[in-house]
Amino acid sequence: MTEPAQTVPPPSGPPDPVALLGTLVAFDTVSDRSNLPLIDWAEAYCRGHGAAVERVPDPTGRKAALLVSVGPFETRPGYVLSGHSDVVPAEGQPWSSDPFALREAGGRLYGRGTSDMKGFLAVCLALLPEMVAADLATPIHLAISYDEEVGCLGVRPLIARMLERVPRPLGCFVGEPTGMDVVVGHKGKSAARLTFRGRASHSALAPQGVNAVEYAARFIEHVRLSAEAIARDGARDPLYDVPHTTGLSSVVRGGTALNIVPDTCSVAFEYRAIGADDAAALAAAAIGYATGTLAPLMRAGDPACGVDVEPLIDYPGLDTDPEAEIVTLAKRLAGRNGHAKVSYGTEGGLFERLGGVPAVVIGPGSIARAHRADEYVTRDELEACAGFVWRLIRTCTTGSASSSRGALPV
Repeated sequence: MTEPAQTVPPPSGPPDPVALLGTLVAFDTVSDRSNLPLIDWAEAYCRGHGAAVERVPDPTGRKAALLVSVGPFETRPGYVLSGHSDVVPAEGQPWSSDPFALREAGGRLYGRGTSDMKGFLAVCLALLPEMVAADLATPIHLAISYDEEVGCLGVRPLIARMLERVPRPLGCFVGEPTGMDVVVGHKGKSAARLTFRGRASHSALAPQGVNAVEYAARFIEHVRLSAEAIARDGARDPLYDVPHTTGLSSVVRGGTALNIVPDTCSVAFEYRAIGADDAAALAAAAIGYATGTLAPLMRAGDPACGVDVEPLIDYPGLDTDPEAEIVTLAKRLAGRNGHAKVSYGTEGGLFERLGGVPAVVIGPGSIARAHRADEYVTRDELEACAGFVWRLIRTCTTGSASSSRGALPV
């Protein structure tokens, strides 16, 4: 790990998760903006408490991830607590108060990112002093990424750097809002935008043009028929609310006037796949139909016509064996017996795919509150998360998770 560059003195008394959440919420880390002010603060905070910190900047220098490690991380494999620093925009939503100023009412803590997922990060940071003081036998890493909301981008170089610096971790807990339920799977997603380039003409001479909208419509129909076939005959996973892979076209733009054969039309589409299917392969097959079947037909009308492909999002699903050790540990730490799967994506699948690190998704808050006005997390949810992390610390110290003591008052 790199040597400390700057520190902040530890506060007197144990850190307050709610106060830390207020600090985190105050950083406007919408994905199209820099997260460096938050990263600068978090790095100084972690160094001030004696943790080792590795900063992983993005190529532009406008964003960075952090790998924070406590315990014998250079020689022994440990566990990762993973959370993203970015949030979705609040503009245009009917917030009752400033979304970047934490507000409490009736035990609810309102602010952008409180559920998704700065509440989890606040708890982990509040318990960092406990980790440092615990003389860990098994290390604990805190992974803070960026640009999760726009395609799980920042965690990829973070995972690569982690594997260069420390032994492959035993497992990862991704703190997305699950109400502290143990989530063992989520769907993978692959999405792209296709632009069909036709040839304009007066609609009275329609056969002389190449109608980009009509070729786009043929592609949309192809995606729809494939999705219907999957829904009818494809694999099933009853743990999902939608138990099969889905596909759809969602954004279409084309045409300028009724009497002009349109020369351009764009289509954004996606597949979300359960573990039995491959979203990337399904998207590639649909793109292959556009470039291999439709584009030659368009070029027959004019060699300048064709199809342009712009990848949008691609991340793998998560499908952790419910009998895996990391799942058993998560249930012990959370005091839960059951497990579930969710249709939204997380960074968990990338820890498994890129790092070979088994993952479980578990964190405070609710996904139903995320991305909406008046997003909130409750004190009780933060307390439950603090108990989970505290018991992980005890497990990494003594090898036992039997204690049910809460970690911090929340």
